[in-house]
Amino acid sequence: MSARKQRLELTWIGKEERPRLEPRILLEDADQSYLAKVRVTDNDIFDNTLIHGDNLLALKALEQDYAGKVKCVFIDPPYNTGSAFEHYDDGVEHSLWLSLMRDRLEIIKRLLSSNGSLWITIDDNEAHYLKVLCDEVFGRQNFIATVIWRKNYSPKSSAQHFSVDQDYILIYGRDANSWVPNPMPRSEKQDAAYKNPDKDLRGIWKTSDLSARNPYSLGRYSITTPSGRVIDGPPNGRYWSISREKLLELDRDKRIWWGAKGDAIPQVKRFLTEVKQGIVPQTYWPYEEVGHTQDAKKESIALFGPTDVFSTPKPERLLSRIIQIATNPGDVILDSFAGSGTTGAVAQKMGRKWIMVELGEHCETHIIPRLVKVIDGTDKGGVTDTFDWQGGGGFRYYRLAPSLLEKDAWGNWVIAKSYDAAKLSQAVCKLMGFIYQPDEKHYWVQGRSSETDFIYVTTQNLTHQQLAAISEEVGETRTLLVCCKAFRADADDFPNLTIRKIPQAVLRKCEWGKDDYSLNVASLPEAPPGPDDSNTKQAAAPSKAQKKSICVGQDDLFSKGSGK
Repeated sequence: MSARKQRLELTWIGKEERPRLEPRILLEDADQSYLAKVRVTDNDIFDNTLIHGDNLLALKALEQDYAGKVKCVFIDPPYNTGSAFEHYDDGVEHSLWLSLMRDRLEIIKRLLSSNGSLWITIDDNEAHYLKVLCDEVFGRQNFIATVIWRKNYSPKSSAQHFSVDQDYILIYGRDANSWVPNPMPRSEKQDAAYKNPDKDLRGIWKTSDLSARNPYSLGRYSITTPSGRVIDGPPNGRYWSISREKLLELDRDKRIWWGAKGDAIPQVKRFLTEVKQGIVPQTYWPYEEVGHTQDAKKESIALFGPTDVFSTPKPERLLSRIIQIATNPGDVILDSFAGSGTTGAVAQKMGRKWIMVELGEHCETHIIPRLVKVIDGTDKGGVTDTFDWQGGGGFRYYRLAPSLLEKDAWGNWVIAKSYDAAKLSQAVCKLMGFIYQPDEKHYWVQGRSSETDFIYVTTQNLTHQQLAAISEEVGETRTLLVCCKAFRADADDFPNLTIRKIPQAVLRKCEWGKDDYSLNVASLPEAPPGPDDSNTKQAAAPSKAQKKSICVGQDDLFSKGSGK
């Protein structure tokens, strides 16, 4: 085998086709934004963000401001089960599903902080393909774990083969070496094992065995108990795990328990105050601890009524565990498949800053009313009591701006009529990689890329005289990108100015006028015919590169999508 590492990749039809996304601006709908009327605590968070629009375009819109700043991303994407969902079109052909997930994962990776993590809920239909896809996007070395969530509490008699009890949660770190999970809080059941029968002033304790199976050179000696009983050594061929001298030292410190009568095999006392005040997270999550699907539906019924229940909601306890392990108060959490808004509701109750994206109408019919209840303190369900949530904080509601360019009656790309001067400046700043930051003193400073590099956007036709005046104000130590409708001057006359016409300056930067990159069923292109395909449907033999790949399957690679 070659010393050079061989990279395995998932292969599917259309993998090389990538969308050229327009980085849209976000427009606040103040009528839908909601803030608490009073501050409940000093830790209230008001600048949470709810975005209505295509989630791929929304992720692109967030990239400039949030790249490297998101501590945790949780997504619950459509599982591609082939079932009909009221709020989602779930059942996208495998190859299309993988392409659409890949496009989102790549931006999510850029949004995550160096010590951030991604959590994805998924089932058997795509879990293993998604694992390989995430390995490719994030790097296999950044895979953290697969959590098994037991979502059902009883078998389904209608199952064809097996009643499936679990979903999976794939966890990846932006950099696994930098990601440190928070310990899970100790439960009352775990603490109940600690007692204090000898009234030790150091508090409650429990015992641990002092013997081990591993051979230890100093671990074979006899012991005389306080009652006078002689113990020749650990039973069943085991060894004492400490030396005689260490045992006597612990006994002098009253850290050895000999039993109520002083004649038992010695055990060491472990005081609760000295043990780790948290539990290392485990990969099996039973429904008794994090809830099941019926819990989630009951929560949904309490929020939205019995006739408007989400088909696949997640229980608040499940989200609270993820948020507790992955974040600290004040951290930013992103959910780009918001669904009924569980992530934002739980994050609000736990004192985290959240961003949610949802395309469907339920963004307004379900998510906003739910969040209003949380902020007002009238949501009494879920994890409200666990975190003693009393209400507070708020969120701002945004819509994705329409495409910057549209075609006129003659098929030419022009600036969309819905863009006024301020929106145009903001949009061009984002397209050109500038931070939108208008300056009150200098009209020509509308954004900046550094302390000395600025941008000016206008729909005017600029003359030589106007450009000369701007150039003089900019001076020799600063530079300015001028984006205008037209100009009448020699651009080389102004060394501190770069002059570009709009929309020509941005035409090739992305694809315009496309508003929907959602997970909808669509036919995929036919694979190219094989070399002898005139009288047979047999596909061409795979190349060496394809043999090294993990393929989705012949139906996906070489035939039209079934849309199942």
